[in-house]
Parts: sequence; structure tokens; C-alpha cells
Amino acid sequence: MPSVRTRVLVLAAVLFTAVGTSAHAQGGRDWAGSTLDRMTLEEKVGQLFMVQVPGRVAADFEETIERYHVGGVIYFNFNENIPVPLDARRVQDLSNGIQRIARRRRVPVPLLIATDQEGGLVGRVTEPGTVFPGAMALGATRSAGFARQAARATAVELRALGISMNFAPVVDVNVAPANPVIGIRSFGEDPELVSRLGAAQVRGYERAGVAATAKHFPGHGDTAVDSHFGLPIITHDRATLDRVDLAPFRAAIAAGADAVMTAHIVVPALDPSGLPATLSRPILTGLLRAELGFRGLIVTDSLDMSGANVLPPERVPVEAFKAGADVLLNPPDVGLAYRSVLAAVRSGEIAERRVDASVRRILRLKQERGLVRRPLVRPRALRVIGDPAHRALAAGIADRSITVLDDGAGVLPLPAGARLLVTGPPAASPGLLATELADRGVRADAAPASTAPTEAEIAAAVERAGGADAVLVATSNATAGEAQQRLVRALAATGRPLIVAAMRNPYDISALDGVDAYVAAYGARAVNVRALARVLTGQAPPRGLLPVTIPGHFPYGAGLTR
Repeated sequence: MPSVRTRVLVLAAVLFTAVGTSAHAQGGRDWAGSTLDRMTLEEKVGQLFMVQVPGRVAADFEETIERYHVGGVIYFNFNENIPVPLDARRVQDLSNGIQRIARRRRVPVPLLIATDQEGGLVGRVTEPGTVFPGAMALGATRSAGFARQAARATAVELRALGISMNFAPVVDVNVAPANPVIGIRSFGEDPELVSRLGAAQVRGYERAGVAATAKHFPGHGDTAVDSHFGLPIITHDRATLDRVDLAPFRAAIAAGADAVMTAHIVVPALDPSGLPATLSRPILTGLLRAELGFRGLIVTDSLDMSGANVLPPERVPVEAFKAGADVLLNPPDVGLAYRSVLAAVRSGEIAERRVDASVRRILRLKQERGLVRRPLVRPRALRVIGDPAHRALAAGIADRSITVLDDGAGVLPLPAGARLLVTGPPAASPGLLATELADRGVRADAAPASTAPTEAEIAAAVERAGGADAVLVATSNATAGEAQQRLVRALAATGRPLIVAAMRNPYDISALDGVDAYVAAYGARAVNVRALARVLTGQAPPRGLLPVTIPGHFPYGAGLTR
């Protein structure tokens, strides 16, 4: 049974929601209120849904928008909404076309158009747009100024594409080296650092007109299970949750975050029912609304993830809404989800005034973010895409992030003319790294391996190492890749000086032996690779500080600086 305190908090949040006293719901007979009054129940329920639709042009979205009255869409790469490489004009045309469809509805309401543009590992907008290093790279710089500037520049480019909501920043505190889903998407393991940089990004996004979304509540940083494929359990007690996991959300809320995204994780200390946070009333209504006082939108993580699907599919969106969510993101069957919520309202299981409270929040955000006044974006706005100042900022952040953790053998910097063998799996970008090093005077010979290097590939790399002055292995989560570990051991056995560059999580050294120099790059995007090449060749000094602990090897804050 929930504690008395929890029951009181839930009751308070229910009353809070029912009377609509949130800051996002105030404003008298403003546009949000008058629009809500004109909407049918079917139209109001549709506003609760943000969906993904495969398609390159607005006509592909028309049936879904009209049939289900949806309140928003989320863009992805895999369904061709945002092409790779970026075609900015096409994306802007898609956004404007979608808003024109919305404007033709019986009650014209613009759509929230969202995407995941975290920077680094997770980014739907690619080059020629500006691609920023991710959160852990920012953590390595320790700079809230960089975090705010990166968010602002990202928001400016998103807004030019017609995207008004970003599912960032990630404010999970990554305290689990084996975390399979967060890792370098987090600013680090220190709650104060994550709070400071997360709040800075909230301000950066929102001051440039894009809604920021702090995720994944109440904290996905200490898991060994990916909620895309399973149901993680967080075993922290309440005191630890307050000190570690919840602190960055408090900071994001204080900074004015428009939205908080839920996590599909079980947290027994907050709700002993075994339900994930997305479906938990004590967590969403009791903790987030009543205790933390959050007044913005509560957005579920994608409802097509395994961690959310612990109930029959028709019950998941209903229970998420009853738990306290406002926006139901990406249900796997939009029609089923829409009909299920609508039926729950008609039957009285969900009160219509509860729907009204969420829709009012959604409408208020659309109004506050300028979508009512100006839903369409002018073509000339595209001039900011890939702006030289934004690119210079991204390069500067990357330079400041590269962290040299060990160079006891004095291998670095690499001298001009040095013969270097560069190898590693495709995710670590060894080919691009070899090219960048060659451009800086190193005679780099690329020998890319497969994702799990075969014995034949390892043998070929060992043979080619014989003609090199040194060997550089670019790794990608080698702690979970035994074949990468074998590759490193075999190359260490050649006796050639061995450099390892961890291109994703910085923990790889804990699974490797015989390494002479170890560097963390926190990402394998081109911006990270170019910065790494500059540091390896001495064109830029190493200045990054480790934002996590590597157990048994390097403490938080480690880094050889010059």
C-alpha cells in the first residue's frame, strides 16, 4: 500500500489538476481557453497524442492528422521525415505543409513538431546542419556556458526547420558504467554537474523558442537494462534518489523546463506496484506534479518501447494518462490508442475535466512557443542551418572535451611523418580518424574492422602493425565487446606503442591491457573525430576532465592537461 504521505500528495495533485491552477493553465479567456471551449471530445483526446508517420511530404501525414486530430508529430530519420544527409528545405516544407493541414481543421490548432536532437550519439538533424558533441563531451568541458550556447544554436536551427520541441536535455546521472542506453548521453555521474549543465540547456533551448524536455524521469542513469528492449529496475532508496537522480530534474524545473519525459523504469522506492514510471500515478502525479511542483507537460517516452508494454496494448495509453501524463508519445497503433482513451473518457473511467487540464497545458505551450501567431517558417530562415559561428562553437566544445587519461609511455603527441596503423569497428569511425590524422601530417594507414572483429581481421591488423611506428585502436563500448578486447590484446602483443581512443563510453580501458596511451573522445561524430585528431597531433592541447569514474583506473575529474 502507498504511504500516507504518498496518498496525500496524489490527492493534492488531483485537486491541482482538476481546478487547472497551473501557470500553464492560467490566463483567463485567452486563446487556449477559448479554443478548448470550441473543441469536441474527439478533438480534445486527439491533442493528447504525438505520433510518428512515415513520409517525406505533408500529404503522407494528412489522414492521420484528420482522422485522429493529433496534437503533435515526432520526426525520425528511419521513416524519412529527416533525410541523412540533411535536406533542410525539404524538412521545412514538410513542417509548413503539416501546419497548413492543421490550420484547415474545424478548430485550427497548430501541431507541436518534435524530434530527438540531443547532440552526439542521438541526433536526427545531421550535416550540413550543425552537429554538436553530446552531453558527456559537454560534461568533460565543465562549462555551463558551452551547454547553454550549444542548446541555443541547436534550437535556432531546429526552429528554422519548423521543429518547435526538442526531447532534450538528458538529465540522467550516469552512475552505472554498464548502462546500455544512457552512457555518453548523460553529462556525467555528478548530480551537481548534471544539474548545472542540464539547467543551462533548458534555458538555451527555450530562449531560442524551442520547448525543452528534461528526460528520463525519475532517472535512468543506474540501469543495466535498455528500456527499449526490457524493463529496468532502479534499486536506489529514497534518500539516494533525492540526492542523485531527482536533483537534476529539480534544477530543470527551476530553470523553466516546458516538459519532462517519463522513463519506462520500475522504482520500488517510489512505487512498490511494479509498474514503470510511465504508468505510475505515485511517480507522475504524486512526485512530479505535487511534490516537485512541475506545471509543464508530462510526456511519455515512446509507447512502442518494451519497457512500457507491461499491460495489454489498449490499456497502456489509458493507464499512462491516468498516471498523470499529458502527451502520449508514439503509440505503436495510433488508432487503437486513440479509441482506447476516447472510450475511457466516454465510460467515465477518465474524467473529461482531466482531459481538459492536459489539453489546456498543451494549447498554452503552443501559444507560448509562438505557434499560434506564426505556425509557418519563412524559407529565408534556413540561412542559419550550419551557420559558421555554430560550427565553430561545436568545434571549440569538442576540442575542450578530449580527455587524455594516460600517456605514461610518452607516445603523444604523434610526430609529423609517423607511420600509424588505425583500426577499430565502424561505429568508432577509424577510417575518418585516419583521414583526419593524415591531413595533419601523420602517415595513417586505415585498417577498419567489423563490429565484432574476426580472427582473420585481427591477424591482418597484427601483420600490418609490423610496418607501423605505433598503433591506434578506436573502440566503441569495448567493455561489452569481447572481440574488440581480443583485437587490442593481439596488437599490444606486437610490442608497437599502442594508443586506444574510446569513441563512445569512456569506460573501455577497464576491459583492456597493454595500452600505452588512453584517450576519451565521447563520440564518433565528425566533430569529435576532428578534435581528437587535433589533440593526438598536438595541434590542440588536451583539456577535458573525466565526468565519470572508471573503477579501478581513473577517478572523476582525471585528465592530463597542457
